[in-house]
Amino acid sequence: MAQDRGANVKVTDTTTQYGCLGVWGPNARATIQKIADEPEAWTQENFPFAALRNLKIKGVPVLAFRISYVGEQGWELHFKYEDGLALWDAIHALGVTPVGVETYANSRRMEKSLRLQNADLLTEYNLMECDLARPKVKAADFHGKQAHLKFREREHQSATLCTLTMTSNIDSTGVARYPVGTCPVLDPSTGATLIDELGRRSYTTSIAFGPTIGKNIALAYLPHAYAEVGRELQIQYFADVYPVTVEAVGYRSLYDPESIKPRS
Repeated sequence: MAQDRGANVKVTDTTTQYGCLGVWGPNARATIQKIADEPEAWTQENFPFAALRNLKIKGVPVLAFRISYVGEQGWELHFKYEDGLALWDAIHALGVTPVGVETYANSRRMEKSLRLQNADLLTEYNLMECDLARPKVKAADFHGKQAHLKFREREHQSATLCTLTMTSNIDSTGVARYPVGTCPVLDPSTGATLIDELGRRSYTTSIAFGPTIGKNIALAYLPHAYAEVGRELQIQYFADVYPVTVEAVGYRSLYDPESIKPRS
């Protein structure tokens, strides 16, 4: 696009100049406030969702971004690389649980039915099919607007990104399996891979174990005729076939901590 518009664009690699830590969970705000230079700056009133603030934690400057890819309250904390260890030590000293990127990028976000760019969000599928389209289209022009308007005019989309769970993960030798990668989605009555009216084959765009719900969760684009909650299908992982159930058509969280009442 830069070349098409004759724009003068320079790309600078800043990989080793900055870092980011994510702090999420029901106690994220209270935890950060314990070591924040300005605790009041982190309140709901002063720091709404999707806002960014330049603040300090234990004297370390951070660009705090209130966002969540795990479906719970929290922040991304962006900082200069050389300040990372001091920030990590300050947060870790409060007893937070350190977890790897798998929690952020797969297991927790999939329990919330959140989509991942370049895995679930692909150029072969439109915004309506992945259930990310807004109710209205803005008046201003934007790249791809005309194509988007045509997609919205369809009576129904050819496929929809659905959330599936494995109803059994025991393989033919009796071993529990936890699939990763792309697995073809099959019609149990024929054993054939599902294909939508545009010729696109169905496969798991993401798949991981959801520790909260205790099941393997998958996202997959299903043809319109198969996109039904409760529909029983199959996936193939290596030489074995496993049963799956359609839990949600489009976006719907399997686990929402905001709706869970505390135990008495």
